[in-house]
Amino acid sequence: MAVGLIAEYNPFHNGHLYQLNKIKEQFPNEEIILVLSGNFTQRGEVSLLNKWKKSEVALKAGVDLVVELPFIFATQSADLFSYGAVTLLEKLKVNHLVFGSESNCLEELEIIAKCQIENEEFEKLVKIYSKFGHNYPTAISNAIYDLTEKKVNTPNDLLGISYIKTILKNNYRIKPFCIKRTTDYHDKTIHSLSSATAIRKALKEGKKIKDTVPDFVLPYLQPFHFIEDYFDVLKYKILTDSDLSIYQTVDEGIENKLKKEIPSCHSYQELMDRIKTKRYTYNKISRMLLHILVGFKKEFAKENRKIEYIRILGFNNKGRSYLNRVKKEIDIKVLSKFERNYSEMLDFELYTTSIYDLIKKENLTEEEYKNHLGGIENEKNEK
Repeated sequence: MAVGLIAEYNPFHNGHLYQLNKIKEQFPNEEIILVLSGNFTQRGEVSLLNKWKKSEVALKAGVDLVVELPFIFATQSADLFSYGAVTLLEKLKVNHLVFGSESNCLEELEIIAKCQIENEEFEKLVKIYSKFGHNYPTAISNAIYDLTEKKVNTPNDLLGISYIKTILKNNYRIKPFCIKRTTDYHDKTIHSLSSATAIRKALKEGKKIKDTVPDFVLPYLQPFHFIEDYFDVLKYKILTDSDLSIYQTVDEGIENKLKKEIPSCHSYQELMDRIKTKRYTYNKISRMLLHILVGFKKEFAKENRKIEYIRILGFNNKGRSYLNRVKKEIDIKVLSKFERNYSEMLDFELYTTSIYDLIKKENLTEEEYKNHLGGIENEKNEK
């Protein structure tokens, strides 16, 4: 028996520790398996800590096994993000998927998920609302309300619905389980249970965040950097690339707006503000700019839609024992270190790591080749 968890830990804070402790209360003695976003996140930002440091933090917090969510899934919209993460947990024979929820009402989330899958009117309504100028998350929220009279517009509930949809669509055996979220995503103030968004904002402003994270996290939080630090590289890329439309999430002719605005922009935020429209959320724009920055092409995304391997970032003795028990049942390769040319998806992971490393220069490409785990058997599993 094992419990699955999906997270970005950008950064790990008191709310995350609360969630882990609740998992241990609800599922005593079961292994906790974490699918962790790497050096870039779903909102198109860079991780404050590189994936190795985040893995160390997770293990210190009580996680037993940490696996990497590849960039191709980690930086995409909720449904693609969820597919990659939940599929990894399914491959690892996890029994329950635990996620934070603002409503903490699993029954309602399951009703909404089934509605999106089974009701033919759902996609039609989303298109209608989008045509009237609503951005995609708002169009989804409105369509859900029209069909179920249930209002869902909070990030964790929406992501939870995507998790449940992935389970239902693929007939996975994982059972969803939600825990009440302790923080308000929109709250930007600093207190003991601040959100990751509030903590990042405070760090940008040079404010102290000591009371917002566990003591063992503080030594990891220096130095750190933000997506804004890559602006000069991004500007060069936009100025010199002849066709931006080839990149993932660059849609609806927005590449022309980018080309027009970038010459006179002097910061990442200025560029975001100039190309922002009602139809485009800041999260969607940020993801798009990240995909341009790292050269993530639509064709490549189309050709790499399936999970091809399980990349282990770290484990404790309990996690090692669990992996040894289930590895014969896993039908894809389990990797404890980088293997060049094994997978295009994995090669791209190394490439994006080298871009992440442009600012802090932590020699992360060399780290990819090191076996950080020790002792894990790394043979290819037979189907």
